[in-house]
Amino acid sequence: MKIAIVNHVAMAIEAMRRVVLGSALHQIAWTATNGNAAVDLCLLNTPDLILMDVIMPGSDGVEAVRQIMASCPCPILVVTANVMGNCSQVFEAMGAGALDAVNTPVLEWPASRKGAAELLAKIETIRKLIGLESSTRNQKQHSPIPHHPDRNHGPLIAIGSSAGGPAALAHLLSYFPAAFRSPVVVVQHVDPQFAPPLANWLDHQTPLRVRFAQEGDLPTPGTILLGGRDRHLVFSAHGRIAYCERPIDSSYRPSVDVFFQSIPRHWRGEVVGVLLTGMGRDGAQGLLTLRRNGHLTIAQDQLSSAVYGMPKAAADLHAATQILNLSQIGLRLRALGTQRIHVHA
Repeated sequence: MKIAIVNHVAMAIEAMRRVVLGSALHQIAWTATNGNAAVDLCLLNTPDLILMDVIMPGSDGVEAVRQIMASCPCPILVVTANVMGNCSQVFEAMGAGALDAVNTPVLEWPASRKGAAELLAKIETIRKLIGLESSTRNQKQHSPIPHHPDRNHGPLIAIGSSAGGPAALAHLLSYFPAAFRSPVVVVQHVDPQFAPPLANWLDHQTPLRVRFAQEGDLPTPGTILLGGRDRHLVFSAHGRIAYCERPIDSSYRPSVDVFFQSIPRHWRGEVVGVLLTGMGRDGAQGLLTLRRNGHLTIAQDQLSSAVYGMPKAAADLHAATQILNLSQIGLRLRALGTQRIHVHA
């Protein structure tokens, strides 16, 4: 991979340069010390991946991510000195299209060994994602379970998202009123260490409660369950939440495909599957499974997507019953979750 580094601290650039060049799989495309220079260099020589700091003088990394994703989109990994301390900026960058975040490695040993391993692991995940083929593509399609809708609540809202997802989710959840009667389960590609602040942040965007999905949870109206472990979130017997290790070769854990494909097996009721912004193909095949089982499926459109990868893959497979912009999705889900209507795919 050709990897670019953006950071205003010389020692940080050197630490990342050593990590990148320590692998025979990677090379340095260029380095920049501020967001403006990064945008200009990216236009001239778009790399396979950018390691972007969010805290820089002048044009910071968040604004650089926005401009790059608008003019010359490419994978971006936030690499900053203190991810948890800079949570707000990290989520802003991820909302603008960055894929993930990790702490900046250091030059001092033995801390350098741990930092290098963490950075290389993130790079490897993104390397796989760039050429991602869904590991669940060839899984057997299951016959639909007879639906027995609960008249006390609306359809299950199942949402999958990745790059750009935090901001998209915040916007979407803001449409849900306190009287929203649909249970909601979300799988967002996010490092487990960012899941707690993400759940807390999303909880402030909606009158509904947002919390981690725990083993054995039964989705109910009034609560939004967020996948929060380094395992796949699935539905198990009796429509309850479970976590599992397999498939072990998925580029992301949790996988949206694995989540979506578990729903027709165990959820006895109506479902609305929603696939939001993200890079790669995860979720497209799962959305098609939901559509083939008679459920309403929605994909975000290109114009409102920070990264039009996952929704595009769904559109190419004809997996989406409807392709809508983010605000239209919010209005559609609000109507479904507040009215006693039957959902038609």
